[in-house]
Amino acid sequence: ARAGRSVLVLEARDRLGGAAVTEEFAPGFRVSSCAHLLFHLHPKVVRDLKLAKHGLSLANPDLTTTVLGPDGHALHFQDGQLWGQVLGNDPVAYQALRQRLHKFAGVLTPLLTQVPPRLGSGAAADSQALLKIGWLLRKLGKRDMQEFLRIVAMNVADLVEDEITSPLLQGALCWDALLGCHMGPRSPGSVLTLLYRLTGQVEGQQGVTALPAGGMGTVTAAMTRAATAAGAVTRCRAPVARVRIEGERAVGVTLASGEDISAPVVVSNADPKRTFLQLVGPRHLDGGFVRRVHHLRLRGNMSKLHLALDGAPEFTGLMPREAAGRLLICPGVDYLENAFNHAKYGEVSARPAMEITLPSLQDSSLAPTGKHVLSALVAYTPYDLKAGWARTADQFADYLVTQLEAYAPGLSKLVRAKELLSPADLERRFGLFGGHWHHGELAIDQLFMLRPVPGAAQYNTPVDGLYLCGAGAHPGGGVMGAAGLNAARRILDLEAT
Repeated sequence: ARAGRSVLVLEARDRLGGAAVTEEFAPGFRVSSCAHLLFHLHPKVVRDLKLAKHGLSLANPDLTTTVLGPDGHALHFQDGQLWGQVLGNDPVAYQALRQRLHKFAGVLTPLLTQVPPRLGSGAAADSQALLKIGWLLRKLGKRDMQEFLRIVAMNVADLVEDEITSPLLQGALCWDALLGCHMGPRSPGSVLTLLYRLTGQVEGQQGVTALPAGGMGTVTAAMTRAATAAGAVTRCRAPVARVRIEGERAVGVTLASGEDISAPVVVSNADPKRTFLQLVGPRHLDGGFVRRVHHLRLRGNMSKLHLALDGAPEFTGLMPREAAGRLLICPGVDYLENAFNHAKYGEVSARPAMEITLPSLQDSSLAPTGKHVLSALVAYTPYDLKAGWARTADQFADYLVTQLEAYAPGLSKLVRAKELLSPADLERRFGLFGGHWHHGELAIDQLFMLRPVPGAAQYNTPVDGLYLCGAGAHPGGGVMGAAGLNAARRILDLEAT
């Protein structure tokens, strides 16, 4: 829009923001419905869109992470410092591992805002991009480059067990590698997803997690104000039924209402399967390309639990202020791997792993005075649950409260209302195919120049005039904005008038 193009944003729901929204789930209780913390929003997006000017602020720019142990002990870490149940040489070993991983993540960081090169094209731009990747690796120095290449395809369990003694710290590092993915700590390539997580920055700090004031909806509300200030027009309750194709080129869209909207360029923030298999349709695409899209892995494995509470819960072994950070229930590698084992066979885990926040402890706007909200990401809860989510969701929500009560005695007596969003609910509410919020696994074969698939990895697609700009495109999922940034540049370059 700032470049002078006429922009219309179409949103299926009654509010903008996709899966980064703040919504009321019980009278007076508001919560970030899907994404609930900020760790990946790209600094260039923040600067270019002037998001602070448009209302984005942080209730806490660097949350303490606390790993809850089943015995009432806990381990805390922040800014590379450990305290609580610390074992042996872990403080020194953790500092060394953290510094090394941050350095390796720094190799990936410049690639986030780069259009991925095409392999074997022979084009000068693609050759230069590949050389740039090689130079980033070479700048590490011989020893670090060898170490990077050694670990990047490893499973994260092997890495942390080699370096760290504490099962609680091992579990926390594995959790950050696996969040939102259909992988366990012993899945190959999970070190790469940990490095991907560590590419994130908040206010210049690498690898931290922030709580936005007002919930995640304030992030997308600031983006909306930036867009409308630049001249973009937005329409809600306008679900797109199909992309209109004429002469092998996208010429607009047809809404579910039957209304046709013409446009020389169509940009899809939907996931690749929905975009190509439903909105475009296989008949407009090459058979080989359709097969690649069909085989994209989008198996949602996370649910979201929201509790409206009549008071602040008390977690065993924690001071009240310590409950205001990020709380993890993942007390070890084996705990996570066993939880993942259930998901492989279409079952929920008997001992689920969770990431818990009580955002109202730092942001009173989210609950009535004296009341609180609890928000928890729950793994592993497969989209294709054998028993079916319609029959299981309420019972599982009650079970999760019971599991939480083992760490916060008396919690169930505080629960005024609860909401569980299963992967099936995330698909229905937010349009996430398979309930997968990354729009595709963050795996070696589905990242960078392979994301989402060859033939659509540079934001333009086999259909002229149709582009991708969402989490299914490079660099991937998370509330990042980099895919949109890259796509906008690519569109302005290829569709110059």
